[in-house]
Amino acid sequence: MAIKSSQSRRSFLKKTAGAVAAFSIIPRHVMGRGFIAPSDQLSKAVIGVGGMGKGHLKYAGTRVAAVCDVDRNHLKEAAALAGGDVKMFTDYREVIQLPEVDIVHIATPPHWHGIIAADAARAGKDIWCEKPMTKTIGEGKRLVEAVQQNGRIFRLNTWFRFTDNFYGMNTTVKPIKKLVQSGLLGWPLKVTVSKHTGFDWKFYWVGKTNLEPMPVPAELDYDTWLGPAQYKPYNPHRVHQTFRGYWDYDGGGLGDMGQHYIDPIQYFLGKDDTSPISVEIDAPQQNPDAVGTWRRIEYTYADGCKIILDGEGTDVGAPYIEGPNGKLYPGFVSDIPNLQKKLDAFPDPEPQVTDFIEAVTKRKKFALNEANGFRSCTIVNMGKVALQLGRSLKFDPIKQLFVDDEGANRLIDQPMRAPWTM
Repeated sequence: MAIKSSQSRRSFLKKTAGAVAAFSIIPRHVMGRGFIAPSDQLSKAVIGVGGMGKGHLKYAGTRVAAVCDVDRNHLKEAAALAGGDVKMFTDYREVIQLPEVDIVHIATPPHWHGIIAADAARAGKDIWCEKPMTKTIGEGKRLVEAVQQNGRIFRLNTWFRFTDNFYGMNTTVKPIKKLVQSGLLGWPLKVTVSKHTGFDWKFYWVGKTNLEPMPVPAELDYDTWLGPAQYKPYNPHRVHQTFRGYWDYDGGGLGDMGQHYIDPIQYFLGKDDTSPISVEIDAPQQNPDAVGTWRRIEYTYADGCKIILDGEGTDVGAPYIEGPNGKLYPGFVSDIPNLQKKLDAFPDPEPQVTDFIEAVTKRKKFALNEANGFRSCTIVNMGKVALQLGRSLKFDPIKQLFVDDEGANRLIDQPMRAPWTM
């Protein structure tokens, strides 16, 4: 059921504000003893079911209670795939008020992630959110506050810090973390993310600068699809599969793949509670609307560690990680003799909670949560701001503000189109 006008949206929010405030932050079947019975399957709603969301309708330990999308074709397809008596909605605010929903899975374009996730947290829902976590640094700050103030369990959907082979490294991140922790490579470290070390920046996610206004398809509520983003005339290239090419909704290949590639680096460098102090860029001038490509982005931490994003693949032969005492190449190949034997003498990294259902039922913080997810998303968003402005920037990891740059700080908290706000 859609809410048609801005006025009716405001009325809806006023009516539901009291209900949200009174709504218990404990899931419907978590009783006084603070656990969910193993036989009680968790119920979820998927918001945004055009592509990624459709692929997340089913995962172990959950059943789909509701689906939500502003495109009615997507909605009908997802409901058919989900089966059963799944409910359909076009307004997420109705979904998060459903008492039967425990988990909200957010698979909308990124410009909606922060608002929906924060509202879901205030409504007492646990959250599984697609990457990037938020479109701006400011939205990330407020989402962290909403999740923590309401005692929710949050998972960001990039998983390489704890499972699966990590692109060209031909290993999970765990042994990389162990190598870095061992000190065998020395310190500080430089990490190069390039096609030569197994990473693709997907520069086909670029926008078009000559979009012609076109009629909005009958099945799409385009005004709600735009939501907090500034109004731009409809063109199919703005929405659905190609939205990543526009600054209003994402950030091209950096927005799409950035947290996949950077979050594990943040983890194995031990930087989950901080951010780089500078970002330097080498890129063509960006269009104010359409995302373009870039040549190189370099982040530096206070201790001298660096992350190099090599967009054009110019660092031929560069190791993935380089330190004063050794190097690590793709395929987990190192110039340190007898590396594996030496690593065997060191302890493994601390265990993590990597099962989201376990995290929800036992109320344990998930391995990639709102706090460390915010930090890795901040790295991505620092790069986006530098690219949009066309200049290198200094950053204060404690204040989480750019240093002596009012223009950059204006992009930390970007204006939202009424009536949307965090």
